[in-house]
Amino acid sequence: MLQVIYKRTLLLVLVLAVSFVNVNGQKRKSYEFYKDFPVYADKLLADLKYPLAWGNSNETDFGKWKDTARKKVFECMMTPPTVAKSYDIKILSEEHRDGYVARKIEFNLSDYYRVKAYLLIPDGKGPFPAINLLHDHGAHLFIGKEKMIMPFDEDSSVIEDARQWCDKLYGGQFFGDYLAKNGYVVFSTDAPLWGERGRAEGVDRKKYDIIAGNMMMYGRNLCAFMTYDDIASTDFLASLNVVDSDRIGCIGFSMGAYRSWMLAALSEKIAACASVCWMVTTDVQMTWKYGRKENGGFANCIPSLRQYLDYPHIASIACPKPMLFINGLNDKLFPVPGVKKAYAIMHDVWNSQKAGDRLVTELRDITHSCGIEEQKSVLDFMNKFLK
Repeated sequence: MLQVIYKRTLLLVLVLAVSFVNVNGQKRKSYEFYKDFPVYADKLLADLKYPLAWGNSNETDFGKWKDTARKKVFECMMTPPTVAKSYDIKILSEEHRDGYVARKIEFNLSDYYRVKAYLLIPDGKGPFPAINLLHDHGAHLFIGKEKMIMPFDEDSSVIEDARQWCDKLYGGQFFGDYLAKNGYVVFSTDAPLWGERGRAEGVDRKKYDIIAGNMMMYGRNLCAFMTYDDIASTDFLASLNVVDSDRIGCIGFSMGAYRSWMLAALSEKIAACASVCWMVTTDVQMTWKYGRKENGGFANCIPSLRQYLDYPHIASIACPKPMLFINGLNDKLFPVPGVKKAYAIMHDVWNSQKAGDRLVTELRDITHSCGIEEQKSVLDFMNKFLK
């Protein structure tokens, strides 16, 4: 009898357990979120007035406006990492390539962490113009800097992964090596959670949001750390005797493009910028109306900043620097209406400062990619303003 009761009880427990598991996939008749957005998303967007944007702000002195807008961006980025007491640079390995030397180095990027990076130095007598080359997201965290510069003295899995990624998104040409062959010092390191700055337990894309949330519990912002690191790495690049500190540019594709225009807006050491496939307005980004999109996520999430400035307004803090933006007509992540609107906002700013010829915006017949033609266009743009 006890055995029968035990078996029935166990069966009931299993049924209840299955029921609780299935509840996660069940729907209620009433709901408040649809396709990952609140159903009142349009009202939220309508409330975004961007009072600090150039033209919306009461400030009419452009220089003062830039200072105010930049300070607000930094305020929303929360507390930065503590600055490193010294770089303490170490060369880990080196090889000579076609017209330049490739080095893998390690140094203190902040007082909290040391990072590894690739540094490409052209043959000949410097100092040279330099590029801070910023890697993409791609929901692929196993490699970071290796997406941009051909890795060496590395595990074969890293080398093969880098080659496949290069073939997939960069037309089979490592962007950094291409720039170095054409006379630029090129620097690239990993953003937090990519490559050699990843998790001890291994890559798990789902953990990114959890870790970003944990960082906020420390009063810090993971996305902002990425930008703070890009600023600090530019400072590092400017300190090298092979670099002409007056001729430093930044370049990126996808998340790297976001990083690039953010860096140009926030660092006075950047003289020119190129961004491929990342520019849009929030009203187009944060809606389900255009199908698949570049969602708001922790890789580009700075708390409360959207109450003051939209993406093109932030990029406009870089005015009158030379800036190149290339987006794709077939890029499903960035709907064309949002790209066009962002471009128009930026052109209004550059034109207001009589610098319209220094802002180049293009929509090309490409998908979300940075192929050979895009790399050549970026190189030509940098040659015009940095050489």
